[in-house]
Amino acid sequence: MYHKILVALENSRADESLLPHIKQLARQLGSHLLLVHVADGWVARNFDRLKLAESDEMKADRAYLEQTAAQLRADGLSVTTQLALGDPPTEILKAAASEHCDLIAMTSHGHRLIGDIIYGSTIEAVRHKASIPILVVRAEKK
Repeated sequence: MYHKILVALENSRADESLLPHIKQLARQLGSHLLLVHVADGWVARNFDRLKLAESDEMKADRAYLEQTAAQLRADGLSVTTQLALGDPPTEILKAAASEHCDLIAMTSHGHRLIGDIIYGSTIEAVRHKASIPILVVRAEKK
């Protein structure tokens, strides 16, 4: 049913809420996982246009993706990674389409109106524009 699952990672503790669900789902269905993190700092958003060097943020995000992928592969799962640069909702949707994913998995923080205004709402933008199912897992508060 879900052959390729895009897992949108934040490089935060919220990922700890999402990954157990995804591991179990991928194991049961034999799905391939595409781990995607979108670096959205100033350098990331202007990287190609200004021909900038990779920032420390981008290097740390890439290392996080590879470390997470290695842990999932050690559990016997098929995993690839992609570090995208720019606007998170746009890049998540673009990766899902170009990589032919049939499910997007993300975490929700449960912000309300003011929180969404301050922090933005990647999930809302993805939800409104996605043409494939989305699995949303509420991030546990630690």
